Amino acid sequence: MGIFDAIIQGIVQGLTEFLPVSSSGHLLISQHILGVRENNLFFNVMLHIGTLIAVLAVYRKEILELIMAFFRMLGKAIRGNFSIKKSDASEQMVIMIAIGLLPLVLLFLPIPGSGMSIKDVAEELSSESNIIIAGLALILTSVLINKGIHVKQYSKFKNIKYDTYSGNDICVGKTHMSFMDALWIGIMQLIAAIFPGISRSGSTLSVGLLRGISKKTALDYSFILGIPAILAASLLEFKEVLDQNLISSIDFIPLLVGVVVSAVVGFLSIKLFRWLLKTDKMMIFVIYTFIMGILAVVVGIFEKIKGFNIFTGAAL
Repeated sequence: MGIFDAIIQGIVQGLTEFLPVSSSGHLLISQHILGVRENNLFFNVMLHIGTLIAVLAVYRKEILELIMAFFRMLGKAIRGNFSIKKSDASEQMVIMIAIGLLPLVLLFLPIPGSGMSIKDVAEELSSESNIIIAGLALILTSVLINKGIHVKQYSKFKNIKYDTYSGNDICVGKTHMSFMDALWIGIMQLIAAIFPGISRSGSTLSVGLLRGISKKTALDYSFILGIPAILAASLLEFKEVLDQNLISSIDFIPLLVGVVVSAVVGFLSIKLFRWLLKTDKMMIFVIYTFIMGILAVVVGIFEKIKGFNIFTGAAL
């Protein structure tokens, strides 16, 4: 992989990891167009490290507060006086994050009779030849985002607050999550981890909105929930690379370039997403993901009929 390809994929990852358009789907499509096949999964995970740096930079204060809350909870538990009912907002958020991460454990469950785990299936689906699956998943992302932004359930909640933006409803809705809220969002994150093309940020945000959570709370939770998930996936993939002795086959200069580019672009994307959510411009993503999904499906079907990649000429 050359530096130019790494820059392109770093931009794609940075833009799509946080904007609700699916980074995995767009990386799959971009790799399909560029004909990139070697060590795709490891390179993809390293690009996620770049965007992890971006979200840590944006949410550094909140993350530090959650870390302190975790140790407070640990101290209370050791002393035997920890109570969920008496926990403060930061401690409750730590609990909600833990619950939201639980469904990801299912990735390691074996599929009976296949000799594969759900994680193995996810890796197979990430193959650059599965452009049709990515297209269908992008269409589903469009539907989910559309459902989320048009939900009209905010008024039934007593805990209603407005932010400093006059007339803006970004803080209208529940500002405290329940166990079931966190669990449903976690299940959606699991589904997004399996199918390339389902936006993690878009789908988890939409589930949060459908559960009656305020836009701000749902968005912040979605981004912060992704931190341990991305970190764990990166560590597992790096372990596989070490186990298979693939370090020598990796070109680290393009890899480093891709990580830096994805971090910078990811930081800007988070800022853009927050602004678009505040100003009610999310329909842009509904339309975009639907069109991209249709195009991917049409191209994929055409290639299946012809038997080759129309961008590179390589046999499927």
